[in-house]
Amino acid sequence: MTQNLVSMNLTSDQLAAVDAALEALESTLSGMVSLSPQQRRTVPRMGEKSEAFCRQTLSLLGQNPQVVNPGLGLPEAESDLATLDALRPRLQRLARLSARASDTEVALGSDIMSTALQGYALLKVSGRNQS
Repeated sequence: MTQNLVSMNLTSDQLAAVDAALEALESTLSGMVSLSPQQRRTVPRMGEKSEAFCRQTLSLLGQNPQVVNPGLGLPEAESDLATLDALRPRLQRLARLSARASDTEVALGSDIMSTALQGYALLKVSGRNQS
């Protein structure tokens, strides 16, 4: 029995459209950074639990500018928070698309492997009968 987890054919026009969309994303999001492995290990992270703390602290600092040292970088942090809020739903969509793409890659490879294994078994039997 043949396995067929996915049946997908992409035309050259579809591939060109995907490439153009990816180029547009890369261009539009050119401000994104790549952290080094060292940075990834050492930067302080804002997780789910600490996010509420960060939001509340920035809000209180904004309400009490007299206690804020100009070198603290509050405007940049507020801008970063606004950018994070705007970007997060798009990143979630990209993550879902990326997961589907990875699953499709696995399914395509599995379909190929399944057919190749069945075909190999047929060739072995056929080869024995030819001897």
